[in-house]
Amino acid sequence: MRSRYSAFVLNDTAYAKASWHPATRPASLTLDDGEQWCALRVLGSGVQGDQGWVHFHAVAREADGFVVLEERSRFVAESGRWFYLNGEHEIRPLKPGRNDPCPCGSGKKFKKCCAVRNV
Repeated sequence: MRSRYSAFVLNDTAYAKASWHPATRPASLTLDDGEQWCALRVLGSGVQGDQGWVHFHAVAREADGFVVLEERSRFVAESGRWFYLNGEHEIRPLKPGRNDPCPCGSGKKFKKCCAVRNV
């Protein structure tokens, strides 16, 4: 999961496609270079045989603010390698409070970081 997240952070379309199972991989894939992925938090994961799942939150910065992608992803292992199958996801806006840590990962409070940039 973390390697796929890194592919989205780095806009590495080739790796994102290579880590997608051929049975569910789209014919073409274009990553949005306007998104700035800021944080990944794995909420849970599990493995049973050659099947696996990961529940995660990923935060992205877009032109008009931050969004959270929450997904429950399914993976399958073949020949010693894990492949992404599919997932159920929800995307929602993230509205940090002024005194919350900034979602960009700077370590600053939101009001002293990205809130200033959005004014």
